[in-house]
Amino acid sequence: MFFAVISILPEMFTAITEYGVVGRAIKREQAMIHLINPRDFTTDNYRRIDERPFGGGPGMVMMAEPLEKAIAHAKDLAMQAGCDLDKCPVVYLSPQGETLGETVVTQMVAFDGMILLCGRYEGIDERLLETYVDMEISIGDYVLTGGELPAMVLMDSVIRRLPAVMGDDLSAEQDSFVDGLLDCPHYTKPLEFQGKAVPDVLLSGHHANIAKWRFIQQVKRTQARRPDLWEKFSPNKQQLKWLKDLND
Repeated sequence: MFFAVISILPEMFTAITEYGVVGRAIKREQAMIHLINPRDFTTDNYRRIDERPFGGGPGMVMMAEPLEKAIAHAKDLAMQAGCDLDKCPVVYLSPQGETLGETVVTQMVAFDGMILLCGRYEGIDERLLETYVDMEISIGDYVLTGGELPAMVLMDSVIRRLPAVMGDDLSAEQDSFVDGLLDCPHYTKPLEFQGKAVPDVLLSGHHANIAKWRFIQQVKRTQARRPDLWEKFSPNKQQLKWLKDLND
């Protein structure tokens, strides 16, 4: 999957491009990430990409022209990589955007790629956003100093869901939120820690009983911690039987 990231701080992205699941995906060419600095598309000696806002006020605003050229360059790279530009949206990381959730991530996995626009300062000239941005995505109702961390969160959440990226595809399928519930508890060696033992059912080798136990734990955890998710959950036929046993 193709990613182009437009940022004045491309060095930050070594945290994701050189480590972990995403780093391995890049080495295997399951994902490609191009880092584009809009300063490279300025025309003045100071490589300036920001100016004071019209109407006054604090801070600086990122100018449209360097970003426009950076986006055009990103689209050229996307086409060279074989992307259909209709399936490679320009995504602006913004607290005003749609909140990133599992439904959004699942939709994004079907894209050919994405061009991620990372803002800084007080924001970006609105005319650029109106003309070139296809989606705005937020990672939560709080403000960060820039779009770089949200871009990394988005890429990590999408790339790990790509086919064959995870060592075991079930790892991604069983994560919290994938089926609408929080994840169940997990255990490994030793069998006892601080006086607490691994639940017997996990040692039984009875796969059906283990699946039922894990689902019930998901239900209990979701009901206690995220009742909003529980209200939206639609169980399948097997899960309805397990829920009946829980309530009896």
